[in-house]
Amino acid sequence: MSEENFSESPSGPTPSSESLYPGSRHSLPVRRPSFDFDAVVPKHWIGGNALATHVFNGLQLLFPAGERFFIRSVKAALPQVEDEGLRVQARAFVAQEAMHTREHEQWNLRLEAQGYRIEPHLRRFASMLRFIARYTPNSLQLALTAGAEHYTALLGTIALTQPIMREHMHPVMEQLIVWHACEEVEHKAVAFDVMQASGIGYAMRILGYLLSTVMLVGWTVAGTRMLLKQDGLSRREVKALGQALPRQNEAAVRRKIGAGFRAYFRRDFHPNESDELVVARRELASVGLDLVVSPDPAGA
Repeated sequence: MSEENFSESPSGPTPSSESLYPGSRHSLPVRRPSFDFDAVVPKHWIGGNALATHVFNGLQLLFPAGERFFIRSVKAALPQVEDEGLRVQARAFVAQEAMHTREHEQWNLRLEAQGYRIEPHLRRFASMLRFIARYTPNSLQLALTAGAEHYTALLGTIALTQPIMREHMHPVMEQLIVWHACEEVEHKAVAFDVMQASGIGYAMRILGYLLSTVMLVGWTVAGTRMLLKQDGLSRREVKALGQALPRQNEAAVRRKIGAGFRAYFRRDFHPNESDELVVARRELASVGLDLVVSPDPAGA
């Protein structure tokens, strides 16, 4: 089934007629793919380059525990949300994130089958999130979630709009990345809108954003280094792998990341002030993953 063909759901018009804007209550289709993470996916699945592969792997290691944290923070704030359209989107957000958790857990199992010892790293990250959930206010947890969602949408947009980044990916992993990126674009404003509906102010919003920045960068770098070390690569070899990466559009990507980082500090910022929805769904269809199983987010 093509995602352009399902009937209208309570969250808004059909996907083919939708766009993103502040306050848009567009549909968030809950797709349920199942990726074949078998022996055909090599250890270094981006053109045989361990560095490029492990930068992506280092980020993906965070997703299962991170997505569960996001789900809890949004669900905890739902009683304060009166906008029924936003409540429908929030339920769809939860369903989409649950699917991300499931598939990235399967990929983590595949990494272990390939011989990587990732459990201690995952355990430490999950322990830190449990500490935050236990000892910090719900407002900070929701602000952290909104900030992290800004980054995942920003990185997802880059992956979707810079095909050079996916040119040498294994097809199964490209499908995983594109599917996740598309849905991050679709629901990029949900946690932010829930945060605003909860009355969280600018100072807490920025505190959560800065915390998400430190956590995302720090834990991704740590995961990348861990995996490279387990590959037995020296610093000189890692440097050579970095020099071998394609440099097309590197400056544009850096500018995009920098602009995205700075934009969140504007008091009038909103995630949906940029609209990448058509591009995201087009790229999803291009890798054969436009199937929608549950068109109704409220029933997901």
